[in-house]
This record gives sequence, structure tokens and C-alpha cells, in this order.
Amino acid sequence: MIYVMSDLHGMYSSYLKMLRKIHFCDTDTLYILGDVIDRGPQPIQILQDMMLRPNVYPLFGNHEWMAMQCLDWITEEITDTFLASLDTERLIHLADWMGNGASTTLAGYAALTKDAKADLLDYLCEFQAYEELYLNGQTFLLVHAGLGNFDPDKALTDYTIDELVWERPNLEKPYFDDPNRHVVVGHTPTLMLTGKPEVFTSNGFSFIDCGACFDVGRLACLCLDTMQAYYV
Repeated sequence: MIYVMSDLHGMYSSYLKMLRKIHFCDTDTLYILGDVIDRGPQPIQILQDMMLRPNVYPLFGNHEWMAMQCLDWITEEITDTFLASLDTERLIHLADWMGNGASTTLAGYAALTKDAKADLLDYLCEFQAYEELYLNGQTFLLVHAGLGNFDPDKALTDYTIDELVWERPNLEKPYFDDPNRHVVVGHTPTLMLTGKPEVFTSNGFSFIDCGACFDVGRLACLCLDTMQAYYV
């Protein structure tokens, strides 16, 4: 079976519960559409678990992309002295990330050994921007947020990372005319779309961010073989 999750945001216990619920095994495949880190309490633990599973494929979310702009040069505790040593570009990157819930990721990262930090950075470099799958006569495009500045004549390889991890789709305007081409995204909590923490499918889109890190949300997992959604 092929499964998709997104926006785990540090909810390690929910992640493990979901793997047990779907009876995830070595013959299954799991794509995670980014935003594994930040906000929730245990983002590093999720990444370290994912690293050990060759059948789990990570995609960039905007939170991993923000982290990548910072983690390779954050070599000490973030103090006033450290901040004063940064140039304007790095300060802007760090402020953007901190404003989006980076504290739990930074705390977990700081507790790692030097080798573990290097392994984590290497793993983040393996994240992909999107994935395209062919299953049961359908084409599934997996991407964190959407296709910003969408143009039907534009190749997927021509989209920038910012267009893929930040830009939300317009629900009223499907990207593709082909009814067998389906886009699966996270990033936009379904609570914002329907008021419910449930996978929402409309106009060729499936939104699977059900607000795992929110008190009123939950973690969702979509099975692409059956289009059945699971929740914890």
C-alpha cells in the first residue's frame, strides 16, 4: 500500500500511533509531504525515525526549507551575543523560522551530538520538492503546498521551491483538465477550509493537513490505493 501524511509538526506519538494503525510494514510505502518539524514537542525524533526507514520518502515543507537556511550555521546557543554576530540575511532567515515555531526543533537539534547533527543535515538534503506517482490509472502529484504561479505549460521541474512549499492552490481552479490527474497537498489545514479535521477532496485536490499539532486537530494519513483516510 502507498500512504501519504503531511504536517506532523513534531507530534511523534501521533506519528507512531498512525504507523501502528495502518499496520505499516516493509512492503508499504509512505510519502511525507513536509512540515515534520517545528511547533510540536518532538520533531527531531520523527526525523530520526524516518531516517531509519528506507520505505519512507520525505518531501520539503516550508518549515524544513526555513530550517535548511539556518541549521548549517547555528553552531551555538542562540544568545544576544550570537545574534549580534549574524549578518542581516541570516538574521532575517532566523527570525522567519523562529516566528514559525522553530523553538522545539532548535532545542532538539542542540541536544544532538556533532555526528548526529551532521547526519540530520545530510538527511534534510535528501528531501525532494515533489513526487509524481502512477497508480490505478491515476497520476498523483504529491507536493507540500501547491504549484505557485501555476501555468499548464510549465514543467514541474521549472517551479521554484518557494512556489512548491508556500503557495496555496485556489480550490475553485483545478490545475489540470485531466480527471485522472490528482494533486495531494498539506500546508493548508482543512480546519481553515471546512472547519473539520478531515481530509478534504475537491476539484482534483486532496488536502491532508488536518492540524495534528492543534488541540482541535488530528493527524491524517491517506492511502492512495483505496483513497481511505485514517486519523489519530
